[in-house]
Amino acid sequence: MNRQWIRFLCAACALALGMGAALAETPQEPVELIVFAAASMTETLTELKAVYEAGHPNVTIVYNFDSSGTLKTQIENGADCDVFISAAPKQMNALDIKADPSANTAGLDFVLQGTRISLLENKVALAVPEGNPKGIKSYDDLVKGLKDGALLLAMGNSDVPVGQYTQKIFAYYGLDEQELAGKGVITYGSNVKEVTTQVSEAAVDCGIIYGTDAYSAGLTVVDTATAEMCGQVVYPAAVLNITKHEAVARDYLSFLTTEAADRVFKAVGFSPMHE
Repeated sequence: MNRQWIRFLCAACALALGMGAALAETPQEPVELIVFAAASMTETLTELKAVYEAGHPNVTIVYNFDSSGTLKTQIENGADCDVFISAAPKQMNALDIKADPSANTAGLDFVLQGTRISLLENKVALAVPEGNPKGIKSYDDLVKGLKDGALLLAMGNSDVPVGQYTQKIFAYYGLDEQELAGKGVITYGSNVKEVTTQVSEAAVDCGIIYGTDAYSAGLTVVDTATAEMCGQVVYPAAVLNITKHEAVARDYLSFLTTEAADRVFKAVGFSPMHE
């Protein structure tokens, strides 16, 4: 083999290696990942957005925070969504074809099978404004105050998970919601953030919200509901089968189960589950 031919081969190899390096350095296609999440996750997921995007510079996470019922309705009406995180199994079940038919009466099929997990557990808390003007110490005090007409309570609407948990607490204590509403001792919020705001602004004497929202708002929690009172507060999460970015959506959901994410969730009172 002559020297010219050897030089040609070397040049060709160098060119090929250079092209390979250039291809390796080519940035990935940009992805806009749309995540629908319960309003009670606003602070934690906003913090985690920066962490995830720092490690995935081609990904931009776009959040839609609202009540789980509202998000579920938006999804079934055709909204673009890659990942859904609900504040209760009810709204996820209504979109999951594998759920019991009694929980998915419309036969909706939006959950990408094999991706659904129970991500977090929360607590249903009785929170009071600064200074606790009415001296409320427990759910028992709340019940007495509602019956006497001495307290004004803020709670979520019936289509909002935190409102549904509150209704279970009413049932546990034998309270009639309609009767209480007729007495004017209840006000409502369309999501947990609205209820939290009413408590923060002392527009009410107390509110039933999540422990994590009370923490984020700097509110005092005077009592926490037991599982016997309202059931376990589980946040399911899943990739949706309408996603256009399945690999990224799966990776993001996996990221939410990492130790880094756990630290953020635990800091405000969530309990990671990862089941």
